[in-house]
Amino acid sequence: MNSYMVFDIGGTFIKYAVMNERGLKLEGGKIPTPQEGLESFLETITEITNEYRQGFEIEGIAISSPGAVNVINGYIGGSSAIPYIHGISLTELIKERTGLDVSIENDANCAALAEGWIGAAKEIDYYICIVIGTGIGGSIVMNHTVLRGATLQGGEFGYMIMGDPLRNPLKSTWSLVASTNALAKEAEHKKSLENGTLNGEKVFRMAEEGDPIAKECITLFYKRLAAGIYNIKYALDPEKILIGGGISKRPDVIEGINNELKLLKNEISTPDISVEPCQFDNDANLIGALHHFLTRK
Repeated sequence: MNSYMVFDIGGTFIKYAVMNERGLKLEGGKIPTPQEGLESFLETITEITNEYRQGFEIEGIAISSPGAVNVINGYIGGSSAIPYIHGISLTELIKERTGLDVSIENDANCAALAEGWIGAAKEIDYYICIVIGTGIGGSIVMNHTVLRGATLQGGEFGYMIMGDPLRNPLKSTWSLVASTNALAKEAEHKKSLENGTLNGEKVFRMAEEGDPIAKECITLFYKRLAAGIYNIKYALDPEKILIGGGISKRPDVIEGINNELKLLKNEISTPDISVEPCQFDNDANLIGALHHFLTRK
């Protein structure tokens, strides 16, 4: 069975694995993302690949990357926590070093592709993944194909304006009002705490311990998420909406969002809108990157 080298590039760590064509991880690990620059990064990718080539017949390299990824030429636009990967064709540089075929896809798209291949959206033709973290991102998938948009902004749900458009609309995007980072900031403000004191996990822990302000902030968090999901449902009408990100592993979060969605119904707005959690977590980007490699045209 063929083997593939797969990398998930993050701002803090690079996760890597040797995987087979069914998406099974054979071996793998993670290392800190090089901060020295592009040359150090390329050396790291090459060294890891060559090490595994001693024990496996590696057929190619699949990469999950942040940024506005052009999957045709490997060029990464936009910005991320790894500035040196932008403005270049990363696939060509890695191909030159390794001699292997290389593919690349945006990390949020990889997570969505993993769900459609062997996860929660398996056998679903049209679905959406919404990834909730320090911001909100996502992906739109139809017939197992990512809908990228004319400028590669398809699925960037976090830029939706959720507040009064007459009052600093770009200060009230979905990412700024409904991410876990927004939840933490809301709680800090209401409790008069220093910026950076809390994170989403701490706010949920406080609520579990009975803190009324934390509970209030979480309720508002659910309402804001439900409002955005309602908009997405009516704009795109997918068969299924999946929620990803670390917070999606909390059953109370999925339940809380769905309870708020139930309230967004009347004689005009009649569809039953609900969300489900993504199946994959830590390995989602690796699995999706491999699927992209295997199904390229």
